[in-house]
Order: sequence, then structure tokens, then C-alpha cells
Amino acid sequence: MDFLKGRLDGFTGPEQKLGPLVRLFRANFRPYARRYAFAVVMMVIAALATAASAYIIREIINKIFIQKNEGLVFTIAGVIVLIYLVKGFATYFSSVTLTKIGNSMVARLQRQLYDAVLKQDISFFQRHALGDIVVRISQNAAAARSAIDLIVMSLGRDLFTLISLVAVMVVQNPLMSLLSLVIAPVAIYGITHLLGKVRTAARKEVVTLAQIITIVQESVQGIRVVKSFGLEDRLRRSFEAATINVEQLSNRIATLSARSSPLMETLGGFAIAFVVMFGGYQIVHYNADPGAFFSFITALLLAYEPAKRLARFNLDLEKSLVGVRMMYEVLDLVPVLQSAPDAVEARFDSATVTLDRVDFAYGEAPVLRGLSLTAPENSVVALVGPSGAGKSTVFSLVERFYDPTGGAVLINGTDIRRFTVDSLRRHVALVTQDTFLFDGTVAANIADGRPGASRAEIEAAARDANAYDFIMAMPDGFESRVGEGGGNLSGGQRQRIAIARAILRQAPILLLDEATSALDAQAERDIQEALGRLMQGRTTFVIAHRLATVRDADIIYVMDKGEVVQKGTHEELMAEGGLYAHLRALQFREGGEGG
Repeated sequence: MDFLKGRLDGFTGPEQKLGPLVRLFRANFRPYARRYAFAVVMMVIAALATAASAYIIREIINKIFIQKNEGLVFTIAGVIVLIYLVKGFATYFSSVTLTKIGNSMVARLQRQLYDAVLKQDISFFQRHALGDIVVRISQNAAAARSAIDLIVMSLGRDLFTLISLVAVMVVQNPLMSLLSLVIAPVAIYGITHLLGKVRTAARKEVVTLAQIITIVQESVQGIRVVKSFGLEDRLRRSFEAATINVEQLSNRIATLSARSSPLMETLGGFAIAFVVMFGGYQIVHYNADPGAFFSFITALLLAYEPAKRLARFNLDLEKSLVGVRMMYEVLDLVPVLQSAPDAVEARFDSATVTLDRVDFAYGEAPVLRGLSLTAPENSVVALVGPSGAGKSTVFSLVERFYDPTGGAVLINGTDIRRFTVDSLRRHVALVTQDTFLFDGTVAANIADGRPGASRAEIEAAARDANAYDFIMAMPDGFESRVGEGGGNLSGGQRQRIAIARAILRQAPILLLDEATSALDAQAERDIQEALGRLMQGRTTFVIAHRLATVRDADIIYVMDKGEVVQKGTHEELMAEGGLYAHLRALQFREGGEGG
């Protein structure tokens, strides 16, 4: 269970003074108050109709079966039809209204949860698996709906129905009514005993469902690796273990919840048996009203189901509140990295980027140690070094995915923490080796670079990225769908779409992370030409092993273990020897091929 505990602890938000149920009602009840009021009125009408159906039994027994009053047969029959007609329509309107409210609420809460997740910084997504996030967005919003629906229906339907039927019972026989209600404390005690166990099991079930989603997601996304290395059996065992865990937890919840049934059935049986004995004794020995007795016992039988649901109310509510609490854990999360209260909008058309004695660590592991480097305005700066030297971390700091633990990142002499996060990132364009495209059209993916761009601007960016010709050769041109992750395109085509997206962004700072890696010669030439256009007039950072990009850089910084160990042009560094020359011998081949 350590895995489960870690998943739970990671989503802990700030403590709230209000309980989850109070917060849920304050945030979600008010927008639907009028519709809830209408639904409750309909449920009250249905409850009164139910009570009327029990009350009229007295008239049926006394007037028709005992007094044999033929004239009242059709009248009473008509009243019965009217009672059930009213009950049917009231039940219909309340059910439809609650369903529409619930659907609207789920959609609203899912939007809030999704927005809360999007606001989190990169470290959040590195700490938490996709399955955790998916379950919280999809299931927890539904749990919130279930909690409110349960309360409204318990109060509007079950409680009013029970009160109405008890009123009928009291009118018909006050003494039997009082004696019948002595079972309530026993039922309440029995249900309360089950609450804690259900709460624990329900929370573990939700988290284990997230584990299942994570396994499926990793299996689909990594299917090539799975097939290549024959990992089917390992993944199958992991999935089987997770599903068995969910099955066991679900069975435990079902067992605990079902324990209320024998308790309520037994108590209900005793109550009915007592009423039959006591009422029968009164009729036989004291000539009591038989119509009143049958009306009483009808009301008692009709009251059994709402009473049973009310007895289970805390148990069912607790299961829903597990999801509500987990929902608020997400909504309460405060991003670790956010704009300072006095931050200003970033406004610059050109940029000199400086890392001034920057320290950074992922957790306890130091990555950068007093790193200092400068990318002058409109220059091309290459970062070279072995894996783990901290090159990609520099990119993350420039985009402010993280803040340095020491030192500062400056743009035109201003600490980037003085800028709002959104405005800073609008001034940065990124092209990576692992290009990600959304499952939409080609035009939409390019337009993500600058939302609101015209079609002419999108097509111009595609031409500059050497992507226009292959786009127009696709069945629907710019309206062709790229598939999930860009799966309908080749690697080179995806890369050129990403370059077009970066061109359209018109950002003064450009970050290229292995942008020409793993491409064939023709695709690399097309992309190098497109990158040449993209880099014009921009301050460009390049991480690359390709000679064509690195050797033409204005400045090359050689990094090792989070520090700059060499600096200069390609020619200067080759003449100097050292780590750069060593890496060149390992990584470059004649003709510019990477090793």
C-alpha cells in the first residue's frame, strides 16, 4: 500500500476551515437553487401523494368492504387514479430536473478541475501519473453530483415521504406509531459503525482505479517498446494485480454496504410483526377500526423503503464524499511556481539572456552549480556536453518551468521572476526532438503558435518551414487531421509543423532542443533550411549534436556536471582541445553525421 499512500499524499492541499460538504453546497448549490427548489416541491407533492394512497385504504376498507357503499366505489377509484397521476407527473418532473442539474454540475466541476490541473507547474506533472489526474477529473466531479443528489433526494423525497406516512400512522393509531419507532436508534447505531470502514475502502478503490488507467496509458503510448522487448507478460501481471486489488476493494465496499440490509430487514420485520399482533389484538378484543388498522399497516409498509434509505444515508454519503474530498485536494492545490503579486508584463522585441551564477537541483540532486552564461541579442548560442550536464535544465529555467535555487535568469538585465509567467512564455518559442502535435488539423496545430493568426499567416509560416508542399499533398490540405500525437505524419513532417508553429509565434527567444535528431538526410536538409529562417533576428539557444548547427553558432558553451568548462566558437574550441574536441570526436562524423 506504499504506492497508494504516495499517490494520496501527493495531492494534499491546504487545510480548509469548511468541511467538504459545506464547501460543495456553497459553491454548487446556489447556481441551481431555483431548479433544486422546483425539484424539491415536486418531490414533496409525490410524498403527499404516497401518504394519500395509504390514507385512502381506510376508506376502501370501511366504506366499500365493510359498509358495502356502492355509490363510493367509483368516487374512491377516481381519487386513486388522481393520486397516482399526480405522483407520476411529480416524480417525472423531479427526476428530469435533478438529472439536468447533475449533468450541468458535472460539466462545470470538470472544467474547474481541468483548469486547476492546467495551472500547475511542470513539477506537478512529473510527480503524478496521468491515471491519477484522469480519475480525479472524471470520477470526482461525478461524486460531487452524487453527494448533492443524495442529500436533496433524501430530504425532498425520502424524509418528506417518511414524515407524511408517519403522519398517516399517527392519525390512524398514535400508540402503535410510537411503539413502531423504537427501532430507529438501533438502526442508526448499526449504520454509524460501518462508516469508517467504507470511507477507507472507497478511497483506496479510487486510487487503484487510477493505477489501472496509468498502466493502460503506458501500454498504449509505449507499445513499440512493449512489443520489441516482449513486455506483454510483465504488463499483464501488473494489470492483473491492479484489477484484483480493485475487485477486492469493491467487494469489501459492497459487503460493508450490504450489512445494513439484514439489519434493516430484521428490524422492519419485528416492527411489522408487532403491529400485526397489537393491531389484531385491538380489533379482536376491543372492536378497533379495521380500516384504520389497514391504513396504518399500509403506511408502515410504504414507509419501510424511505426509512431504509435514510438509515443508509450516512453510509452512501460517505462513499460520495471520498470523491468530493479528493476533488477539493486538486482544486486547493496552489502552483509552486506562479507570478509574483507585483509582476509586470514582459515587453521586448529582442533579448539578451543571461544566467548569472545559477544553482538548481531536482529534489536533493544538484544539476547546475554556479552556472553563468550569456546569449547576446540576435545570437546563436549552442550548449554542448555529455548527458546529464544540465543543458535541458537551462531551457526549463529560461521558460521558467522552474526557478533557480540560487542566482538568477535575466532578460535584458531584468530577473525573469519580475515578469508574469504567461507574458514571459509568449516571448519564447520551443522546438524539440520529441515533437508533440494535438489530434486536430494541420492548420490548428500551426495556429497554436499564435492563437488568432490569420489563414494567410498560417500558410506563410508553413512555407517558411518547408512544410507547405507536403501539406497541400495531403487529402484535405491544411484541414487534414494529424492524428493523436501527430501519428498520421512522418517524423520530418511533424518537425516541420512544429517549426511552422514556432515561426508563427514570432517570439524573440528561440529554444532548439535536438531539433534535427533522428531524421534522414533529405528531411534534415529541409529542416536545417527552415531553422535558418526561424533563427533570423532571434536570440537562439541550441542543444544539438549536429555539426551543421553547432559549428555555425556565435558562441558554444561546453557544459559538464552543471558547470561551463569551455566557451568559444567552433574553431576556437577545436584549437583549444579539451572536452569539446573529445565530444566532437565521439559525436560527429565526416559529412556532419551525428554519432
